[in-house]
Amino acid sequence: MKSLFKRIFTGDQGDKNSPLLSYDEAKEMARDEAAEVRRDLAARPDVEPEILYFLAEDPSPEVRRQIAANKATPVQADLLLAKDDDQDVRGGLAEKIAQLAPGLTADEQDKMRQMAYDALEILARDQAIRVRQILSEALKDIAGAPPEVIRQLASDVEVVVSGPVLQYSPVLTEDDLLEIIGNNPSTGNLSAIAQREEVPATLADVIVATYDEEAVALLLNNSSAQIREEMLDRIIDRAPDIEPWHEPLVHRPVLPGRAAAKLARFVAHNLLEALKNRQDLEPDILQEVRDVVDRRLEEESLEIPEEEKTTALEALETVKRMHAEGGLDEDAVAGMLKSGDREMTIAALAALSGLKVEAVRSVLSNRSAKGMVSVAWKAGLSVKLAEDLQKNLALISPSELLRADGASYPLDEESMEWQLDFIKDLG
Repeated sequence: MKSLFKRIFTGDQGDKNSPLLSYDEAKEMARDEAAEVRRDLAARPDVEPEILYFLAEDPSPEVRRQIAANKATPVQADLLLAKDDDQDVRGGLAEKIAQLAPGLTADEQDKMRQMAYDALEILARDQAIRVRQILSEALKDIAGAPPEVIRQLASDVEVVVSGPVLQYSPVLTEDDLLEIIGNNPSTGNLSAIAQREEVPATLADVIVATYDEEAVALLLNNSSAQIREEMLDRIIDRAPDIEPWHEPLVHRPVLPGRAAAKLARFVAHNLLEALKNRQDLEPDILQEVRDVVDRRLEEESLEIPEEEKTTALEALETVKRMHAEGGLDEDAVAGMLKSGDREMTIAALAALSGLKVEAVRSVLSNRSAKGMVSVAWKAGLSVKLAEDLQKNLALISPSELLRADGASYPLDEESMEWQLDFIKDLG
């Protein structure tokens, strides 16, 4: 650190093996009419501090950018550059000067270090979001970063600035984080804090109390977050209608028995197996979970209730008529899905793909992402609609979705043909 301070504050000569410039040579280059010459000079580590300071006011932004990035530039020039009109100059300075942060304090006796601290404070309030973001990224995991600067960045209204330090900075105390949530409980701030390496119970309680869907999901996914049983119960009470919470709840490292039994009543089929196989449940609770799972599977068997058969048949007839008249296309299927008309959507997929309705149903009952993608491809639908069908028709969890890569399907044709052959046999 001493060597770094020496280089920044007094202008070290850097690489001793490189040819050194004399003072007069550097002075002549600093006044050269060609900006390229001055720019090259500004990047050198072997230039006297007063010449680098002189170049900090050069009319060329390119020259000033080099001065801002040069570790040999004296801190007096850094303080000047912190107020530069050019955003890239300030951004480069933020990246460099953040390396000085460990050990700096507001009441530092050394004038040079105090000036470096002042430059950090100016950059933390910069009008350009990008400059503040650069500074936040540079300081986010530095234990000795100036607390006032970190608190300023953590309170920033832009989450790209506040997020990094809220998630990673060891400088922020629990009280700091609670105050920030109290002042601005935005999804971005809550989500960043929910992902910290350590989230004590008091902090977790406050995040849960907001019921912010994204933040609570991230908190549940954070195995180190200390979520008290009472708060976990509150989450589960709201969870049936909030699907992104289901998977992280099922996979929490510690899950109270009554919580597991509650989850078994509403999570998707692909998560039920994970609940049944947990090793931390008492035998009686495990049996209760298994009983709930078996009861659900029996109630949700493939057989269509008698009262719904007419609806299914009517849907198939309607779809066949639409297909014959040329009205069964992507927009029609998307409309059926959006309206929640399950039977019409299933019938439409069967008609467009040439599969039997029972084959399409088998894909849904098995929660098969590959199967649903293959059916959509065979039906001639877009990859975007294929993803919507996985999520809203097959009820596949977000972590299991096969997402589109641009306009391309996530599976190759050979794989999808194999899936379709398998699906035909199920139908």
